Amino acid sequence: MRPLRVVGVSGSLQEPSRTTALVRAILAGVADRAAAETELVEVAALGPGFAGALRREDVAPEVERALQAIESADLLVAASPVYRASFTGLFKHLFDFVGQYDLVGTPVLLAATGGGERHALIIEHQLRPLFGFFQALTLPIGVYASNSDFTDYRLSSPDVARRVVQAVDRSLPLVEQAALVRRSEYVATW
Repeated sequence: MRPLRVVGVSGSLQEPSRTTALVRAILAGVADRAAAETELVEVAALGPGFAGALRREDVAPEVERALQAIESADLLVAASPVYRASFTGLFKHLFDFVGQYDLVGTPVLLAATGGGERHALIIEHQLRPLFGFFQALTLPIGVYASNSDFTDYRLSSPDVARRVVQAVDRSLPLVEQAALVRRSEYVATW
């Protein structure tokens, strides 16, 4: 059986980034527990290649490659910092280019970062509805970290680290099952 394709998307607009650090921690958690190939997509780096684009045909080649990686993932880790009570505009704009039906049944582990604990609601009120539109399988446990959970842009909170382990451990059986279903549907179409 081939390794799981795990793609993490950081919606942060800057580097270094707490959100990117959280995504990296989740990707590492998956790779520690399952045979996985991980890839990180950073909106901060790709932004100039799609910020002004209105159609997918207008995005830069590196953005197209990122979109194809997102659409073919066995597990998508989607994270954004809280910006004005929602995800960043470029994060949403990137997902505006994802094929409407290309994430159907794809497990998505949701994560976010923000200035305080009240911002954790972004996972339920902003991210879940976005991926519900795509008919993706949003996993039951999301991971939220506030600014105080990081030291020098590295995750330093033992509580958040435990939450990452819990989210990954509870998600992997669903991810592996969904990957088998998607692969069998792909084979069945041939």
